[in-house]
Amino acid sequence: MKIKECIVVEGKDDTTAIKQAVDADTIETNGSAVSHGVIKRIKLAMERRGVIVFTDPDTPGDRIRRIVSEAVPGCKHAFLPKRKALSQNKGSSIGVEHASPEAIREALAAIRTEREEQTSQTISQQDLMDAGLLAGPFARKRRERLGEELGIGYANGKQLLKRLEVFCITEDEFARAVMTVIEEEDTK
Repeated sequence: MKIKECIVVEGKDDTTAIKQAVDADTIETNGSAVSHGVIKRIKLAMERRGVIVFTDPDTPGDRIRRIVSEAVPGCKHAFLPKRKALSQNKGSSIGVEHASPEAIREALAAIRTEREEQTSQTISQQDLMDAGLLAGPFARKRRERLGEELGIGYANGKQLLKRLEVFCITEDEFARAVMTVIEEEDTK
């Protein structure tokens, strides 16, 4: 699988994992302190080839994703579910570098593009409450599964509404994903 866009990753181990899964070029941020020079390279890549942000499914990864998105609008995003990014050897270590080539290819096949212009949101905070995504004993787990189902990654309660808007999730997509998540809970 050949990827035209440059893939923004956190470090060299992520680059190695990406290259084992697909034929692609990467730009490494070298951690969450994304330098001005790295941003310049990402901007150039965006102008010439496009960019896919593919960071770890954790707090530092989300921070890098946010920094790059704010500096370089219109990026595409690949999200890896936490369960597919867990290290088999290092206990609770999590990251793109621990994902299987198949999981990386799945994430890259399901990329999402940011909407550059914000429009009025049709999914409301009340919709999130009604779906049990903001409060209750299963809210966090439901948000994790919803993020996987929609291909937008995990977001905390405060950020979920914004992420739904940024990635242009329609009311129908949202409703179908919520139903899938709830049905899965009912079968357990």
